[in-house]
Amino acid sequence: MDEYTPEEPIDLLLVEDNPGDVRLTEEAFKSTDSEIEFHTVTDGAQAAQYIHRHHAEEPDADLDLVLLDLNLPRIDGFAVLEALDKELDYPPPPVLILTSSKTEEDITKSYEKNANAYLTKPDGPMEFNSMAQAIEDFWIDVARHPPTPT
Repeated sequence: MDEYTPEEPIDLLLVEDNPGDVRLTEEAFKSTDSEIEFHTVTDGAQAAQYIHRHHAEEPDADLDLVLLDLNLPRIDGFAVLEALDKELDYPPPPVLILTSSKTEEDITKSYEKNANAYLTKPDGPMEFNSMAQAIEDFWIDVARHPPTPT
């Protein structure tokens, strides 16, 4: 199995229902060196549909990273994690939980459902910038991602 490192632009699925957090996240990634292409959905049902459509219509297209809120309308983030596991017949891209919840139950459940990291939403723009830089440094520049099968 070949190792895979994403090439730019980075395809990032942002699953977030709060418009302010969407804006802060997108602005924060503009401060990084990577070119990020955001695909933003605002609820869990849209995320599940996006994943299904992406896999069915573009099985060779790479989705490089998912930032997933847990507290979403219609279908919560845990159900989205399950959809990723059921929908894809290969390992999903790295899924980083980005939520305001700090409960141990949510942290544990996220990892049990195969989230790759659990991040608590920053309080302001400077902290969002630091978080985006840390994500770029590790998840884009250093970590090896599972390849999409050919």
